[in-house]
Amino acid sequence: MVALLLSGLTAVPLEWGTRWLAGLTVSWGSPWHEWAAYSAEAVAHVGDTYPMLFYGTDWLAFAHVVIALAFIGPYRDPVRNRWVVQWGLLCCLLVLPLAFLWAPVRGIPFFWRCVDASFGVIGALPLWVILKRIDKLAMRRSDP
Repeated sequence: MVALLLSGLTAVPLEWGTRWLAGLTVSWGSPWHEWAAYSAEAVAHVGDTYPMLFYGTDWLAFAHVVIALAFIGPYRDPVRNRWVVQWGLLCCLLVLPLAFLWAPVRGIPFFWRCVDASFGVIGALPLWVILKRIDKLAMRRSDP
């Protein structure tokens, strides 16, 4: 839940965030800094020329917050809302084809596709553990 909230909220200060990332990666060298600087330049250009496009990233942030709210259900009643955790795992799995099949169409470099894909993998790990714990809890509840 927290990761979804933080991830979504980073979409709001997009211009500041990409400038910050470009500054952070200066000492990292290529290709990290080149990509971060290029991205910051592109975002600044869009902000100067077409600021209304950032309304789309505002909706992206909103969607992250709303999706995070769905995970209150498993927190309150894990067995009954097991499906939410399963759905979250499916969403994490679907990050991989998006990162590796669609990102090349947008000109995203391979190393950044791996970063994007890692969010799906890292997100799936705690969900898998939670799903196994829910299964154990369900077994205990069904035992006489």
